[in-house]
Amino acid sequence: MSSAEPVWLLVGLGNPGTKYEYTRHNAGARAVEKLARKFGVRMRSTRSVAHLGEVNDDGVRLLLARPSTYMNESGRAVAVLANLKRVAPENIIVLHDEIDLPSGALKVKIGGGSAGNKGIESVARSLGTKDFYRVRIGVGRPPNPFQQAAGFVLEPLSKAAALELFKLEDRAGEAALSLVHDGLEATMNRFNTSTGVTKADDE
Repeated sequence: MSSAEPVWLLVGLGNPGTKYEYTRHNAGARAVEKLARKFGVRMRSTRSVAHLGEVNDDGVRLLLARPSTYMNESGRAVAVLANLKRVAPENIIVLHDEIDLPSGALKVKIGGGSAGNKGIESVARSLGTKDFYRVRIGVGRPPNPFQQAAGFVLEPLSKAAALELFKLEDRAGEAALSLVHDGLEATMNRFNTSTGVTKADDE
């Protein structure tokens, strides 16, 4: 691959290990892994901080990464990869679960607060800036008001919840690619929704 190609780092947040593989908190990690499968890319361990795959998509070099660290230490992996591959924060897209969005909703943005997501806080702290893109995958809050949010996002998914979330993860991957190729405004217009139905679904 030519060094002159634009380079983007797409990072899916989650926790390592089979215990967390099918939880809400791993939605971002699954979304990036699905992109890797879509491109036929194998993600390999890099510097023991992440699994990384590389692909050229229409003249753009995409680095698809899933940190090997736990969620609240994601920033260390992102910073190592950004330095290693010379990717500026404005070319980093982080895909992650978002309890402040209803289940089935999807939103993209750049910068802003973390809404309590420890992974996003870690990335912002390690990069020294909040100005990176986020693809926020809505998982909603616990239906039981007495259940802690941490337990909710880390519990195994029911079959129905998994089917709904897996579809949204596919859309999240599409939104990340749209950010790369079409920019923020076009991507927001196409993908941002506060409900379980995206604008693209209605087209």
